[in-house]
Amino acid sequence: MVNKLEEIKLKKRSRKRSIKEGIFAAARTSFGDYYVSPFAIAINASNSMVALLSSIAGLLGPLSQVFGSKLIEKHPRKKILSKSVSIEILMWIPFIAISILYYKGLLLEILPLFLLIAFACFTIFQNAGHPAWFSWVGDLVDEKHRGRWFAKRNLLIGFVSIVLAIIASFLLDYFKNKGLIMFGFVTLFSLALIMRFMSWKELRKQYEPKIKIKKKDSFSFLEFIINAPKNNFGKFALFRASISFSAAICAPLIAVYLLRNLSFSYKEYILITLGGTFISLFFLELWGKFADKYGNYRTIIIASILIPLEPLLWVLHYSIWYLLFVPALISGIAWAGLQLSAGNFIYDSVSPQKRGAAVSYFNMLWGIGVFLGAGLGALLINFLNTEIVTPIVAIFIISAIARAIAAILWLPRIKEIRKTQRFRGETVFKHLLFKDAKPTIIKEVHEIMTIKNYFHLK
Repeated sequence: MVNKLEEIKLKKRSRKRSIKEGIFAAARTSFGDYYVSPFAIAINASNSMVALLSSIAGLLGPLSQVFGSKLIEKHPRKKILSKSVSIEILMWIPFIAISILYYKGLLLEILPLFLLIAFACFTIFQNAGHPAWFSWVGDLVDEKHRGRWFAKRNLLIGFVSIVLAIIASFLLDYFKNKGLIMFGFVTLFSLALIMRFMSWKELRKQYEPKIKIKKKDSFSFLEFIINAPKNNFGKFALFRASISFSAAICAPLIAVYLLRNLSFSYKEYILITLGGTFISLFFLELWGKFADKYGNYRTIIIASILIPLEPLLWVLHYSIWYLLFVPALISGIAWAGLQLSAGNFIYDSVSPQKRGAAVSYFNMLWGIGVFLGAGLGALLINFLNTEIVTPIVAIFIISAIARAIAAILWLPRIKEIRKTQRFRGETVFKHLLFKDAKPTIIKEVHEIMTIKNYFHLK
């Protein structure tokens, strides 16, 4: 048995290791996940096939999470996550094989289908351990500091992810200019495999607090769906699913829009898609402070005002500088706020014993939204004909309208869970923007440059 003082020390060490593990996982994302759609385009997958990659991921990811949540009832969370990640590591091998086959000119007609199957398998094992991780890390972080801790963790991980993704884009353009683009993808996918292996090693060193899940704590997805419109958390899950459906209509087509329609290089593509996110990282702690003080619900409202604007901003101008500093920036800030507050909303709403199931069902609804939205986008890009704007621009407009409808329909039905400070709009924003923002951003820049400080979070 571990006494209380020893457990506090173990949790603190595990939070530090969680950040290290997150850095390696972010590197995997930078070298692998970010380049799956560009890879599909490089091997001549159709626009609808590119959209289907997101659609399949949206369905299979949450389905595997539902399966993973059931495992928590019978097995230690650490064991579940360790096994799922170890298999996920091996899933990068088919990506490498497809790159080599394309370079050799073998099976060219069916390689996009192979990629779809490989990505589906990768998605399953990538997501199977997520409920265990979500439940596990929730037990490592003190409730009072949860918003700020996750904001800081996400900031550092996001910073590393963006820097490495940009480096990867330069590497990919170098290979492209040499006529060896497939060797570029082989290099990136090999690095993704290695980085996930390093992440797996850090996971195995973390402390897992004991948790007892009784039969009364379990509930089925059907029960969750039936009760969703009747309770606050269920309504929030339906809102998030509606937003994911609306966003997925156009989200998979951004890579097509930038790489095919606007003919940007890989460097320009990754700078545009991640540049705004990079800037928004420095606002993450502000989002965390705001959510801790005034509640996750108010954070969600502000983010939901910005989210419908994003797809409209993508099509207003074609300049790389405009795309980098306007739609990408607004998108990064808005989604950072929504995702941070969504995770905290689940922690606030659900008991530790039910978190694994709750997050898997929440993500199942989210995934169904992505599956249907991306599927609709794939159909529209093939069959939509308009004389006023191109089909892809029309799809962006449809996505914006759908996002606004989702926010208007669901947000008035959701309530804040915990007690928060009184919100006075003008006073709050003046304080955050003029008193908190400048010192916070300066501090974040300094701490990122001295990364060791991040391993001493509360």
